[in-house]
Amino acid sequence: MRGEFVDLGGTRLYYYAAGTRGGGDPVVLLHGFPGSSHSWRELAPLMPEGRRLVVVDLMGCGRSDGPPVAGRTGARAGSPAASIAAHVALIRALMDDLAITRAALVGHGIGGAIAQAVALGHPDRVSALLLISSIAFDAWPRRLARLARLTSPAATLIGAPMLASFVHGSAIRGYTDREAGRRALDHSLRAYPAHLGCDALVAHLFAPADPAIAAYGARLGEIGVPTAVVWGEDDPFLSLTVGERLRSAIRGATLEVVPEARHFVHEEAPEVCARVAAELFER
Repeated sequence: MRGEFVDLGGTRLYYYAAGTRGGGDPVVLLHGFPGSSHSWRELAPLMPEGRRLVVVDLMGCGRSDGPPVAGRTGARAGSPAASIAAHVALIRALMDDLAITRAALVGHGIGGAIAQAVALGHPDRVSALLLISSIAFDAWPRRLARLARLTSPAATLIGAPMLASFVHGSAIRGYTDREAGRRALDHSLRAYPAHLGCDALVAHLFAPADPAIAAYGARLGEIGVPTAVVWGEDDPFLSLTVGERLRSAIRGATLEVVPEARHFVHEEAPEVCARVAAELFER
């Protein structure tokens, strides 16, 4: 799939368009960590017809630019350069640049947290939410949190290739099919040694600790658009309890639990996610 870059106030984001135009609002897909637009390769072809898909590499992922370096390597992602607010500003700017007035947002992991923030900060721009294994409230994957604390002081000495290998070894647990997971992670993580470097990788490790996520969690009752939540029954990073809390917090939200699935459920059970999306868009 051929994409293009768009310059948004000095930060270049890469995206590609897919799907078919029709009567429905466009759909913007926001991947999790460690991922990129490649993460949607299984789901995008199955999404409901009649909707333009915008599949983006978030700042500091894939082919997009990394966050501006603020301070020394290993600075926490709560800094303005790598905050949820910075991601939200870029996604809104991308929608403006592409003349998208309103869109359905599909978010996985940290992408789900960004989708929640867009829906709360700019409710007129969002027509529906699909949250897949989404970071929310104060839930932070423990293994990645421990990795962030251990590696950030020495990230420059460790180097991006070794740090990426540590992330790979931790994230592989999120796949039921380890071989498929290895290939997916190889593809997404190679961007860090290639051009993004340690700063972007460490920023993503700390991203779930952004206090704005918990603050948004306290406001989820304000979301008034149709919302669906999809969760892997055996997610080793974010327990099903988080998905249940999301369903309870957002009025009218539904929850689909995928048996035996783990964290990267949109890659391993794309048919389920596509069905839930079709049902959501009809609400």
